[in-house]
Amino acid sequence: MAAPFLVDRLHGFGTTIFAEMSALAVRTGSINLGQGFPDTDGPPELLDAAVQAIRDGRNQYPPGPGIPELRQAIVRHQRRFYGLAVDPDREVLVTTGATEAIAAAMIALAGPGDEVVVFEPLYDSYAASIAIGGATRRVVTLRAPDFSFDVEALRAAITSRTRVILLNTPHNPTGKVYSAGELAVIAGLAVEHDLVVVSDEVYEHIVFDGSHIPIASLPGMAERTVTISSAGKTFSCTGWKIGWVTGTPALVDAVRTAKQFLTFTSGAPFQPAVARALDLDDGYYTGFLAGMRQSRDRLCDGLEKAGFETFRPSGTYFTTVDVRSVGYDDGVAFCRELPERAGVVAIPSTVFYDTDAGRSLVRFAFCKRPEVLDEAVGRLAGMRR
Repeated sequence: MAAPFLVDRLHGFGTTIFAEMSALAVRTGSINLGQGFPDTDGPPELLDAAVQAIRDGRNQYPPGPGIPELRQAIVRHQRRFYGLAVDPDREVLVTTGATEAIAAAMIALAGPGDEVVVFEPLYDSYAASIAIGGATRRVVTLRAPDFSFDVEALRAAITSRTRVILLNTPHNPTGKVYSAGELAVIAGLAVEHDLVVVSDEVYEHIVFDGSHIPIASLPGMAERTVTISSAGKTFSCTGWKIGWVTGTPALVDAVRTAKQFLTFTSGAPFQPAVARALDLDDGYYTGFLAGMRQSRDRLCDGLEKAGFETFRPSGTYFTTVDVRSVGYDDGVAFCRELPERAGVVAIPSTVFYDTDAGRSLVRFAFCKRPEVLDEAVGRLAGMRR
């Protein structure tokens, strides 16, 4: 029997290799630096607020757009960090993580016959979300070592059928933080061609070099940008799946129309907890970033000492290596052998590409405790002996 239509359409978007690497980690007892989730919990204020919300009976359906206190906290966050003015009642939507926000945005804004321009390597849910909505993706490649893009390639990717540019900054999996100049180019093309930009900014508070610039803050972009973020990365609570969308009332309404038939609403006791966390003082944000910077340097220094060509990231909690520096041409083959050779698991970057540009690249996650990273680095160093 033929595979169901959607299963066939979505096959191969990275899920298989993630599952394979996780299974290898369990079977071999390896340290899993493949999937990007922290191995510590978030701030106590966040956790305590969730417990209190559960005990206070906040366990039933929250309002579809999200509870008012969380929407108001998101508004304060946007004003505090970026000077952006957002209406909590008309321009904010709480979602089941950024993944749902991306899916709902693609379903709402790009359908059959439309095209979405996206930069590769691309987080695997982007390709799936575009396919679910029925649109076609056109990729522009970010190339090592700095993962810059060719402006003319971006211009050529835009056609009369293009409706959306899907942007991710800071960027998973490369750790690239788009510069002001690069964002100005993207914004200029969006205005020129009357396009919407869907901007995934979930790593907004993990920027080591430069600064995070929301593309919605650029001239002409507030009215054509859907900004997406979430609590998972900033507050180390990836399993809670609390995300949000901000944008004009028309754009947010469009995303809400799709979202209400996906989960409708979720995360009742976690929403007030995230509202509490968003208002934490600057000390939390600076301390969190300092810890992530130490983790980045711990892993990157170790990878470099082990002989890997390492592309030290400017943001996120991932780093990319080129395994040709250790005698491999194929990142998939390297990742399949790594657990047995070194007791460490990573993800081959090729799963994030449509082209073969990522064939020799591999992604490691460094959002782990120092002792875990030290053990992983020691194992990787031993692999070369």
